[in-house]
Amino acid sequence: MTAIETTGLTKRYNGSSAVADLDLTVREGEVYGFLGPNGAGKSTTIDMLMDYTRPTAGTATVLGMDARQKASPIHAQTGILPDQFGVYTTLTGREHVEYILDANDATGDPETVLDRVGLDDAIDQRAGGYSKGMRQRLGLAMAIAGDPELLILDEPFSGLDPYGVRLVREVVAAERDRGATVFFSSHVLDQVERVCDRVGLLSQGRLIAEGTPTELREMAGVETHLRIETDADDTAVQAIRELDGVERLSREDGHVIVTCPRDVRYRVLDALDSTGATIRSFDSEAGTIEDAFVELATTNTD
Repeated sequence: MTAIETTGLTKRYNGSSAVADLDLTVREGEVYGFLGPNGAGKSTTIDMLMDYTRPTAGTATVLGMDARQKASPIHAQTGILPDQFGVYTTLTGREHVEYILDANDATGDPETVLDRVGLDDAIDQRAGGYSKGMRQRLGLAMAIAGDPELLILDEPFSGLDPYGVRLVREVVAAERDRGATVFFSSHVLDQVERVCDRVGLLSQGRLIAEGTPTELREMAGVETHLRIETDADDTAVQAIRELDGVERLSREDGHVIVTCPRDVRYRVLDALDSTGATIRSFDSEAGTIEDAFVELATTNTD
């Protein structure tokens, strides 16, 4: 069963398309990153999946159920962290989680859930006194409470410090490991790349590319450069040039810079070492998913 499937999903406002003809399939048990800049249509798509707004055209199925006809049972099995998450200022962290568990007729321990997001020390503090980052983590706790089948996280890294960002990645990985499907939107592209099984790139309401982070980098022609500090002579350099997969090689100030796929890097180092050259240091500069997005978005708008 697919966790999310849309066909021709479209939303127009005053004749302008916020989402246009979206065909999307999210597999059960995967982490799917829905990426794009602010205003690309990510939140609008989530609103249609959750039946917060109705599509102008097309269909959406969530957990095997029609998003429009079965909104209540979908919500009961889905944990959602909305963009612009707001708290009930007079309720404690514990009471927020208890509210979600009761609303979804689910079981769970609020203390365990809040400990997972680093709020164990503030569990009985009123949320009105929480910082922005603490509120975001509370929203994440409410999303995972009751072990939902599907997690939908809209901009989960918003307002978080580096500790909070890492915590979100760890929670997402743990949810996937227990068998949940995770679908989240973000414009923080470098963070998404670390946890996603697959990625969909959205630009101006249209899905312009989809695949694993590696596939998208290859699709966009984003390159990996291996920069080696070495005393390699011409013979050693020639040995590297002759390796399958080496695309380009240059020399610069005691360094050899090799353009090659990621899986060829260690063969380059082995070849260099076998010639007797000294390898003082090396560094790999891999193209990011953000580089791929910029390239693919530019290509699709030319």
